[in-house]
Amino acid sequence: MSHADPFLAKLERARVAAQSLATVTTAQKNAGLEAIARALESSIPEIVTENAKDLALGAENGIGDGLLDRLKLDEARLRGLAEAVRAVIALPDPVGEVLRGSTLANGIKINQVRVPFGVVGAIYEARPNVTIDIAALALKSGNGAVLRGGSAAENSNRVLVALIQRALHSVGLNGEAVQTIDEFGREGASRLMRARGYIDVLIPRGSAGLISTVVQESTVPVIETGSGVVHVFVDASADEEMAVGIVTNAKTHRPSVCNAAETLLVHRDAAERMLPRLARALQDGGVELSGDEGARERAEGLLPATDETWSTEHLALAMGVRVVDSLDEALAHIARYSTKHTEAIVTQDYANSERFLAEVDSAVVMVNASTRFTDGGEFGFGAEVGISTQKLHARGPMGLAELTSTKWLVRGGGQIR
Repeated sequence: MSHADPFLAKLERARVAAQSLATVTTAQKNAGLEAIARALESSIPEIVTENAKDLALGAENGIGDGLLDRLKLDEARLRGLAEAVRAVIALPDPVGEVLRGSTLANGIKINQVRVPFGVVGAIYEARPNVTIDIAALALKSGNGAVLRGGSAAENSNRVLVALIQRALHSVGLNGEAVQTIDEFGREGASRLMRARGYIDVLIPRGSAGLISTVVQESTVPVIETGSGVVHVFVDASADEEMAVGIVTNAKTHRPSVCNAAETLLVHRDAAERMLPRLARALQDGGVELSGDEGARERAEGLLPATDETWSTEHLALAMGVRVVDSLDEALAHIARYSTKHTEAIVTQDYANSERFLAEVDSAVVMVNASTRFTDGGEFGFGAEVGISTQKLHARGPMGLAELTSTKWLVRGGGQIR
């Protein structure tokens, strides 16, 4: 079936290619991934040249330092992406995995197995690394991928998708399985959201506004990835060295990403002995702090916090600081302002750590660890499609298994009901 409509023609090619991918062997898929990794390494000058065009346009359009950082592809990041693709090669193939099975009393054998979705759509902004991550995970899980990477990264994504298609063709796979629809602009994104029958599941990654738009307007099933208003709570019993290390890492390691901490909550007893040092460590890292009255009384150089401070995903070197009287007050603050992404507690109190783990309703809840570990690569998934903050199908970092559905295989010997 061919379409006069070039947009639907691309989606149809991805759908046909995905059908062939669903039945190729693990060895064939891994060969395709290795070809992509090698192509990334051998095309670094070409990719960096195209990426530079996007960076220049982004700077000209004033998209901000956070998005420019996400947009940038240099040699180190491209080699890192190639290694991330190879990490996916090393992962078990989820397709065909038997999740459960039994033999019924009448002798019929039933098994529930993992199968690809079919075609995964993705809408994201200024993150050309996501083009590689999603393509690699889609390929390994037997899915096609239709990618809308946004105008800010259009040059980068064009060269990356062309590279992926050539790499897959070079090992005998159908390179049409990966498509970009960037050339169709905003209208293409809107049409992708309504492409039932072509796209089996849609995954948005980006700003809260983008995600909200996709969730509300899409007629294709959506796996919601969320913005990260991420909290670190320093409990009364927290070890000071540990708290300083975790809090500064969570905020300053890479402030432009969704697992970076945005709010620091400090128990009043801990604030008395360590908030000045915590604040200084953050400020030495370039962080602008806004605090409630309790925080401003104990540390210098804090701006007054407002209600907006607590609900903002800054994606920059800015952070809110609040002093709380109890674990209950910290939990209440998190329940009110959290986007259900990641929350962490720093504590030496086992009972408090277990309460925090049990009562915080977020995709990832941590004890005595930096929130920067909420990441598919860090969790051992190789790359990730995104971090899901919804509760149906997938929650938290999404790897290969989260790009599969299931079906039931029933084997009988003539039984009738």
